[in-house]
Amino acid sequence: MQRIVVLGVDLAGSPKRPTGICHLKGLHASTRLAYRDEEILACADADVRLVAIDAPLSLPRGRCCLRADCTCAGTAHFRQCDLDLRTLGIKFFPLTIGPMRMLTERGMRLKDEFEKRGFTVIETFPGGAQDIWGIPRQKRPRELRAGLKKLGVKGDIGKHSISPHELDAITCALAGRCYLRSQFLATGEPDEGQIILPRPSKRHLMGN
Repeated sequence: MQRIVVLGVDLAGSPKRPTGICHLKGLHASTRLAYRDEEILACADADVRLVAIDAPLSLPRGRCCLRADCTCAGTAHFRQCDLDLRTLGIKFFPLTIGPMRMLTERGMRLKDEFEKRGFTVIETFPGGAQDIWGIPRQKRPRELRAGLKKLGVKGDIGKHSISPHELDAITCALAGRCYLRSQFLATGEPDEGQIILPRPSKRHLMGN
C-alpha cells in the first residue's frame, strides 16, 4: 500500500469555489486547492490508482436529470445509498435540493472525464467517514486535523494553513485507501450508485 496513490477530491459545486485535493501515498498526504474542472482533472497523474470524490456521482433510480421542469422531477429524491446513510445515523444533504444539484451535475461530469482517462472513480462522503472514525467534521477544522493525525496521516496535515477543504480531501483519500484494502462498507446498490465508507465497527452499527 505504501506505493499506491489515492486522489481525494472534496468537490465544490462551482469552479468559483475551492475544491480540496489530496494525493495520499500510503499515509503521506500532499494537499492543495483547485478550481476549474481541467485543473482538477490534471491532478490525477500516472501514479494515481483510485479517485475518491466527495459528491453524488449518480441519480436516484427513475430520474434522467435534476431539472425541476422535467417529467422525472416528481420521482425519487434519494438513492438507496443515501437511505443507507440515514440508517447508519449519518446526516447528509439530499442531492435534489438547492446547491446540491449543481454539485451532483459537476460530480457526474468529472467522474465521466476521469473514467475516460482510465481512472477508477468512487463516491465517498467525508462526513460519514469522520462519523465512523469518531472524529469531528469539517466545521471543527482544528479538531478534525488532530483526529486525522491520530489516524496516522503525515505530510501536509501538519501545515498550519491547511484548509477545511483539504482536510475533507484527505478524508476522501483515506476512504479510498480503505476501499483498496477491502476494509470498506459500500452503501446502496451497484446499478444505482454506491457510497464507499470505512468499514464501521459493530459498536457503530448498533448506534452506540
